[in-house]
Amino acid sequence: MLISSTELATFGPFRLVIIQPTPFCNINCDYCYLPDRQSRQILDLGLIEPIFTNLLESRFLGQHFTVCWHAGEPLAVPIEFYHQAMGQITAIQGRYPQVYCLITHALQTNGTLITPAWCELFQQYQISVGVSIDGPAFLHDAHRQTRTGLGTHGATLRGIQHLQAWNINFHTITVLTQETLRHPQALFDFFWEAGIHNIGFNVEEIEGAHGQSSLQGNTEDLYLEFMTTFWQLTKQTQGKLRVREFDRISEFLYTQKQLSRNQLCTPFAMVNIDVEGNFSTYSPELLGMTSDDYGRFILGHVQTDSFEAACFTPKFAQIYADIQAGVSACRDRCGYFAICGGGAPSNKYWEHGTFQATETLHCRYTQQLLLDVILADVEQTLGQIMRQSE
Repeated sequence: MLISSTELATFGPFRLVIIQPTPFCNINCDYCYLPDRQSRQILDLGLIEPIFTNLLESRFLGQHFTVCWHAGEPLAVPIEFYHQAMGQITAIQGRYPQVYCLITHALQTNGTLITPAWCELFQQYQISVGVSIDGPAFLHDAHRQTRTGLGTHGATLRGIQHLQAWNINFHTITVLTQETLRHPQALFDFFWEAGIHNIGFNVEEIEGAHGQSSLQGNTEDLYLEFMTTFWQLTKQTQGKLRVREFDRISEFLYTQKQLSRNQLCTPFAMVNIDVEGNFSTYSPELLGMTSDDYGRFILGHVQTDSFEAACFTPKFAQIYADIQAGVSACRDRCGYFAICGGGAPSNKYWEHGTFQATETLHCRYTQQLLLDVILADVEQTLGQIMRQSE
């Protein structure tokens, strides 16, 4: 069954466009999901034209989207690559004066290659920078090593210090492994002392080339203890240290604003473009992966296919139907649906072998348990206030 025009009208708008400048990474994290990290291929700058022409001419275009240069180490390409790409993007936008769309840029880096020259580029193009760092050296270097087994913590920290010297705002992402959960105080102290005050947590996921997680098994109590401790430590900073997950859950609790649409489950809210110009949608972790059910998750190529045309292919129709079935199942069965809107399709597929699944390790840890921790503290605080007012 192919997509109807009514369904097509619910797709998009573009929110996040992930472009893979190279699949290569100069380090070898043991929990990475990407399969081709040794390939030194670089995106042909000739693809910038069809990528952004397709985006700007699409019915899925809104008033703003972010381009995230990701899915490999984005600083492993020459700096000049970005100067040329940015110039081309500006020129292409100039050919569409009737189209108002703000395009912003971001990248996620391991930080080891950051130099003052890169900082100058970040400032020139107002690029939002995220750095992956797993806390103090004994936690970070256990998983984020070079291909010869050397730790990368020192190099990552030097990169962060360059950003700080240039007064460049940045955020960090830390992957939580079972060992990390045993050290909430050490993790907090590291961030605080290093002047890293805008952080996010990813759990170690079962995804793509990474087929297992240290969080599998009986780790829920350990996770709850970690998050409870880190929540209390963060509260004591009175807003000086921000945790992405805490901010998201707190906003939900205090505003009761339910998630109306999950971008990961909305076709073409996210567009993922690989180094060869192939594109997919939904979870970016699906880009470049192959499955028994669908083959490659690639839906088309920017030089030959529009994003709209891809929606009328049998492959997309099957993926769409299966993801929608999974979202419906979550809506019907899960009491936490209001905060996640149906979960992450890639986690469902890699953990359960189907998009039609519901609960995953990822949603259990990043949504359900986290909400329980913060809600319990909010209720306790309100109870204390009420007792004091009696």
